Formats: sequence, structure tokens, C-alpha cells
Amino acid sequence: MEVLRLFHRGTQRMHRDTRRFFILCVSLREIFANLCEIKFNINLYGLIFLFINLNIFGQSQEDKIYNSVDNFAAHPSAKALQNLNAAEADFWRNPKPKTKDEFLAIVVLNCNKAYYENQFGQTQNAISSYEKAWQIYQKHKLSNYDIIEFCLKPLGNLYTVLGDYDSAENTIKQYFFIVNTSKNYPDAQKQKFAAILNLSNVYQSSGKISLAIEVLENTLKTEQLSNLQKGILWNNLGNNYWLGSKQLMIIRNSSENAEKAFQSSIKYLQNEKDQSETLSNSYRNLASMNRQWQRFDIADSYMQKAEKLFLESKNQQPRKLGKLYYEKALLLFDEKKYDESTKQILAVFKVLIPNYNSKDILPNQNQLYAETVLMDAIDLEAEILKLKQPKKALKAFDLSFYIEDLLMNSLVYENSKIISQLRSRNRTEKCISIYNNLYLKEKKVQYLEEAFQLSEKTKSGILKSYRSNIKNASAEEKQLLQELQNLNNAILKEQQKGNSADISKINQFIKKQNELMLSLKKIQSKNPDYLPENCDLKSLFSKLENDKAVMIYYFMGSEKLYYFTLQANTIQLNHISINHLAIPKIVQFIDYFNDANSIINDISGYNKYGKVVYDLLKLPNNSVYQNLIIVPDGILNFLPFEALITQESSTTNFAKMHYLLNDFRIAYNTSANIYLNSKPVSKSEKTVLGIFPIFEKTAFELGYSKKEMESIRSNFKGKYLENSDASFSNFKNNAQNYSILHLSTHASSGDIETPASIKFYDQEILYSELYNLNINPDLVVLSACETGIGKLYKAEGAMSVARGFQFAGAQNLLFSLWKVNDFTTSVFMADFYKNVKNNVSYFEANSNAKLEYLSDKSIPNAKKSPYYWSAFVYYGSISAEEKSGNYIYYAISFLIVIGLFLGFNQYRKWKIFTRFSKKGNIKK
Repeated sequence: MEVLRLFHRGTQRMHRDTRRFFILCVSLREIFANLCEIKFNINLYGLIFLFINLNIFGQSQEDKIYNSVDNFAAHPSAKALQNLNAAEADFWRNPKPKTKDEFLAIVVLNCNKAYYENQFGQTQNAISSYEKAWQIYQKHKLSNYDIIEFCLKPLGNLYTVLGDYDSAENTIKQYFFIVNTSKNYPDAQKQKFAAILNLSNVYQSSGKISLAIEVLENTLKTEQLSNLQKGILWNNLGNNYWLGSKQLMIIRNSSENAEKAFQSSIKYLQNEKDQSETLSNSYRNLASMNRQWQRFDIADSYMQKAEKLFLESKNQQPRKLGKLYYEKALLLFDEKKYDESTKQILAVFKVLIPNYNSKDILPNQNQLYAETVLMDAIDLEAEILKLKQPKKALKAFDLSFYIEDLLMNSLVYENSKIISQLRSRNRTEKCISIYNNLYLKEKKVQYLEEAFQLSEKTKSGILKSYRSNIKNASAEEKQLLQELQNLNNAILKEQQKGNSADISKINQFIKKQNELMLSLKKIQSKNPDYLPENCDLKSLFSKLENDKAVMIYYFMGSEKLYYFTLQANTIQLNHISINHLAIPKIVQFIDYFNDANSIINDISGYNKYGKVVYDLLKLPNNSVYQNLIIVPDGILNFLPFEALITQESSTTNFAKMHYLLNDFRIAYNTSANIYLNSKPVSKSEKTVLGIFPIFEKTAFELGYSKKEMESIRSNFKGKYLENSDASFSNFKNNAQNYSILHLSTHASSGDIETPASIKFYDQEILYSELYNLNINPDLVVLSACETGIGKLYKAEGAMSVARGFQFAGAQNLLFSLWKVNDFTTSVFMADFYKNVKNNVSYFEANSNAKLEYLSDKSIPNAKKSPYYWSAFVYYGSISAEEKSGNYIYYAISFLIVIGLFLGFNQYRKWKIFTRFSKKGNIKK
């Protein structure tokens, strides 16, 4: 069955029966020639017709499929792909049972179809065809076909191209596992190398630079490699060194190492045959590096070499050619040769867009499809237009946003969606800058509103879309989402075991996860339109007015920190430059909360930097309202705004310092839409589910947690689970039945590799394990360390324990920004719940508890440091729900008013009638 393999990279390998057909045709031709010589009167056409009837019309399903592939491969075209689709449709319509050989034929058909779909620029179709081939291959346990070479490798690469990094990583790990566990796998070393190379590409593209460098350096040190393989790896390593020089300060001499790596790559590749494209990549990388160093003459020289080599290569795929033109355009743009840059961008459009009309530089939206090179080219053209035609630049950016939405539609995994959102965010910053300049010039509020809407679309977009989609998802889709998340958590937990992790088990999880992902994509493809939600500004202003609040909304860009101020039906936009001073000052202030002694040991420094950051962030100081809604961004997610200093002083008495807490009651939100759509705080009787593991007689013991529990229990009815009863299963089983969920325990923010987690008595739960809880409480209180801290993404926020509860359905939360003290937390929580007991709203109870803590004379000055009282922040609604009894009261009041009005009206009529009667009497 080896001969059933067809082709890879355009080389055709025929099926044995197809090959036999052509051999027999040749034989017939020879026989006919001989017969003619001896003048046998035999009709050649009759012979051929007889042969075709015997061999074609009597073909099996398997033969028909292979013949369709052969015919297509002889004259491939985008239109001819329809013939392959028709052949496959005929196969599935046939009711007869299918054999393994027939299923394998369909696998081969889809792999060939995918290869050419990719050649013709139909990337999404290619992915679908490869996915189908892989599904059939696994489901029917097929063999005798190099599924790695002809399916999994190209599939993993296409996932990487479109930004589906989780799917790419899973696919690569699967075929790496297959090679390592299979005996006598053909070209095993070649496939292992491919897996390492492609995995480093995924790590590089998804921002895991240090991991990519580690994989590449270890491979170069430990593996026996050919010069070609060394050249390819050195090129990849150079890319990662270069990216590391811009992103990771801990990598020393990254720029120099990058240049040396590219030169090493050229040294190994320049004498290799048929590697002009690979060598071209190294020169292009050197051109890119020198472009960014503004060594334009050197960059031009390298780019010319790169282009010459690429055009000599045999396999000039449209996408690769388009990418070359884009890189040339980028170099010309940086050289300020804008007209020439536009010509190269036009070349990109001509290569990648069928029937592109060059009369207008920008393509039509209906010509666009999910393609990152196309999106990059449009973004670059927008940058050129921005110089003289800012409004047209905005239209260009709109086209790029459209492609970004198409790309987002193809993603299932959260991590890939977040990375896509970050890419969109960079474009958003440029648009906000244009809108701001247009507003300053024309004074049209519409520009500020458009800027705000764009900012909102990138703010916690994954959380917002998840909440929105889960409401409308079918039971099947919800089940798949839950199973997919469970498998993701199982993989993470197994990986955390380090060297003792079971690789076989991880692979089984990944395999199952991949199956679920494909099933979920099939369901979601029926409703593919990803549309970021707009914010109803009229409703937002109305809610702010009802809540007597002002909103400060931050957008942290790479060059500027923008902040919108919304109050009294007006919107304002301002910004500060993110220079070498602004962000370090904010970081320096946040650093005061790293431990309990930092503030105590430098009270004057805290006073100084607290005021500096307050001034820097331009917070309101003359608002008519004392309710402040803050939508933070980037590193501001870790900033305790309440503890900022509004008036610098020399006092060392913490209670006498001037904090923002003294001026405003503060609530936070992850986005304007989440604030707008949050349910009002319930005024009905509150019941508490308390989780208090306490961990008595262990290294994790929380001595004051029991006191905290008793204080809450004295004020609220509920269920209080302590010690071994405070298990995760008990929490899940009871969470739906109580209005307040209070968890007093240990938590961790995790790190770059380890996710945030929270500890129950029996197990530690990752933040992502909370997603499937499906809860809807009035409030979640996370009385634990660092519950609001986790891996930070500018657009999405911190991947923290609190975020896990938000995904689970919680809208109002109280959580901590650093490691909290056991004793002071119990004091703060006691005051907080006393306020709640007195029907004070949650966000106000949070502010009151902090003020009461500061004014408590029994607490020593050292314990009144902001480190102890400002850790807990409230995220959620500040609106109060009307009690049903109030509606009756209002209805009765309304009826009384109506009655009084009617009575007064009757009295008035009587008075008028009497007056007229009297006048009439006079008149007589």
C-alpha cells in the first residue's frame, strides 16, 4: 500500500491500479503497431473502448477517488477543485459499507485537495481539508500512509500562519509523539527535526521567546544535524534572539547574538543545493534587523539578495511571494519612500486577491479573507494614508479589523484568541491617535465616541464574548466547551509534575482535546460572524447618572496611555506619553506593596510617589459625584487607586494622610460593557456559603480565618464549611444556593508557566478550572492572597482566580491584589460585613471598612500602612436592585396622587361653576 501515497510538494505518486492502466495503454499502443505491420484488421478504438468498459466503469469507489485525484493533479486549478469535492460527495452518498482502503483514499484526496487549496490562497479551506483527513485517519485507525508528512506537518504550519497557536502546538506534539513511539517510522529523524523546528516557530509567534530559544539551543548542542538543518535552526534562533532583544531584558547581547546567528545560517546554507528560498529567509531577516537599526543601505543590499534567491526557488507560493513584497514595502516605508512602498503593497494585493482592481488602492471588503500577510499590507497602507489622508487611513484600518474578525472566527482556544486581540489592539492605538487629532481639529464629539468604541472592543473581549456566547450556546456546544476546558486543565496539571509527568497521558489528553476542538469548530462554523460588541453610550451615560458616578477609562498603548472621562453625558479624551519615566514611576509605586515593610521603611518616599502617580493618571479632583468607576488597563490592573496620595504631606501617621479613598467611593470594572450590563446588587435577604479550610496543624494554617468565619456567621445565615468539609466538591454542590460566596483560604498568582490557583482543603484548583462552575451569585469574596493577580495581558487583564470566577458567571467580586495579612484581613472582613448587614452597597461597604480600619484607635500606626487595608478591590455593579415591595409602595403612592388630583379637579370644577353662577346672578 506504500504506492498509494500520492505526492508531497507537487510530486505525483500514482495508485498501483492507475499506474497499471497507463502501462496497459502503452502495451496496447505497441500491440496495435505490431498488428498494423502484419495488416491485422483490428479496430484500435474498439479495443480501447472495450478496455475502458472493463477497467473504468467497473471501478471500485477507491479507484474512482484515486482517478479523480490523478486527473486533478494533471491540470490543477482553483476551479478544478470542485471536481474533487464532487468525487468526495459521491463517495459519502454511496450507501454501501466502506472499506479501510476506501477511507484511506478519501484521506489521500483531502490531503491533496488541502495542499492545492493552500497553493491557491484558500488557507481556511486547506485547514478544513487537512482536519477532515486527520479525523478520518484516526477514527478508522488507518495505516500505510505517511500522515505526518502529508497532513499533520502542513496542518500545524497553517495553524501557525493563522494564529491558532494552541492547535498548532497540539498538532506538532502529536506527530512528535507518533514518531518517538513508532518502530521503524520512515524518515523518523527528519520528522523529529521538523517537529522541533515547527514547535520553535509556534513558541516564537505566540510570544514564548525564552522557550523557543531553549528548544533551539538544546537541539543545536545535542543532536546530530546536517548543514542544512543547522542553517535552518540558526536562522530561527537569530529571529528569537532579535525578538528577545526587544521584549526580554534578561537576554544579554541579544542583538549581537541575532546577527551572528543569521550569519551562521548563511554559512551553512550557501553551499546547499535547491535551498535558495531557505537562504533567502536569512538575508531577509538581516534586512529586517538593519532596517530597524536604520542602516538602510545595508538593509537594501540584503533585501536585493533575498529577492533574487527567492525568485530562483521552484515553489513560489502566492503567500510567500506576497510576504516578500510586504517586507520590501516596509523597508521603503521606513526610508520614507512612500510612493514606492505603495507600489509594493499593490503587488501584495495583486498576488493575494483574485480579480483585484488597482483603480482604488484599497481592496473591497468582499474581496478579503483570513490572511495575516494581507492584513499587514493593509495596515501598512493605512500608515501611509495617515500622513495626508487620515480619514481614508481609518477606512483602511477598518478593513484590517474585518480580517482580524475573520481570523478570530477560526479560533477555539482562549490563549490564541488573546494573542489575536493583542494584535488588534496595536491597530486600535493608531486609530485612537487619528480620532484624537481629528477631534482637536474639527471638535466633533463623534470622533471621541468612535475612539472609545474601538478601545472597548479590545477590552476583556474574550470574557465578554464567552459570557455572551454561553447564553446562546446549544446543550451540545456547552458540553463540548466544558469537556475541552476539563482536558486543558488535565494537561496543565500533568505538565506541572515536571520530569515525573506522564508523556503518554498528556498525548492522550491532547489527542482527545483535538477531537473535541474539531467538533466544536464544526458547530461554531454555522454561526461564524465574530462581531465585537459595541457599547451603547446613551445607556452608559444614563447608568452613570443613575449611579451618581464618573468613569475613568484607561487604554494602555505602546506609546501613549489614553484615558477617557465620562460624566454628565460628556466624554473627554486625554493622554500621557509612555516615556522612560512614566511607567517606571507607576511600577515603583506598585513595588511598595511587595511586602509589609516597604512602606514602613520609606513613608516619605511612599507619600512622594503616591502623589506623583496620582498626578500622572489625571484623576478627577472636582467631580460633583463621589462614586468613581475605574476601568484599568495593563499594569494599572495591579494598582490600588484608593491608596494614591492626593495631597503630599510630611506626616508619618497613616490615618492622617490624604488618600483618594477620602475623596471617592471606588468600584472597578474590566470594561464599560461589563459595567453597563452587570446586574444590580440585590437588596433581598443575603445568605452566605463560607469556605474556611483553615488547615489546622499544618504549615498552611490560617489562625484568624476561624475568627473571620464566626464574625460573618453572627451576621448572616448560611452554610459554613470548615476544615475537611471545605472541599472543592462541597463548594461546587452548594454554590448555586447562596447569594454570597466567601472563600477564606490560600491562593497563588502563579508565574509565566504556572497558572493562578486557589486552595481548597482537599486540592488546589487552577483558575481555569472555575470556568465550568456556572454560578450567578450576588457577590464573591476572595479572602485570600493575590486573587486578582495572574499572567497579565494588556487587552484582557490578569488571568487570575478572580477572572476564573468571572468566567464562571460572577459579576460582583471583592478580591486582593497582593499577599494579605491573616489578622488584618479578618478585621477588615468583619467591618465589611457589618456594613453589608446594614444594607450598605458592596462597593461602599468596601470603602467604609477601609476608612473605619484607619480610624480604629486600637490598631497601631504600623498596621495602618496602606499595605494592610488597600489590598481588597471591588469589581462590579454599584446599582441597587429595587425590592418588589417598593413597586407596591410606588403604585399605592401613585394611586393616592391620582385620587387627590381627581378630587382637586372636581373641587375646582365646582368652584368655577359656582363662580359663574354667581356672576350670572349679578348679570341678571
